[in-house]
Amino acid sequence: MWTEAKAPSLAEMEAMAHEVFERLPKTFRTLCHGVIIRVDDFPTDEVLDEMQAQSEFDLLGLFQGVGLPQQSNQDIARLPNMIWLYRRPILDYWAEHEETLGHIVRHVLIHEIGHHFGLSDADMEAIEAAAD
Repeated sequence: MWTEAKAPSLAEMEAMAHEVFERLPKTFRTLCHGVIIRVDDFPTDEVLDEMQAQSEFDLLGLFQGVGLPQQSNQDIARLPNMIWLYRRPILDYWAEHEETLGHIVRHVLIHEIGHHFGLSDADMEAIEAAAD
């Protein structure tokens, strides 16, 4: 059975992330108009330095851009908001936990969308704790 199992490729994980996104509530997706979702194996060295990560496996995802609360109609043209999912750290996390890969991808994607909405890590932790 395990001789046929393999980790998803970058393209397969990106397709998974987009499928997860499409299953989110429409009102939620509408607020994400223009956000680009990408998957890469690891964060760049620049991102690791900026986030003060000790290892390339420390980040499962990243939101880059200007969150909704900070946006203005008077903004000069800017780069689109992006959500990065990092395949290898996600696979590493999956290997060490009991959750399904789909659940982990969904959790990381929603977490990064939370940053797009202007929520901090502490805000999201509080929301998750209240939901348990």
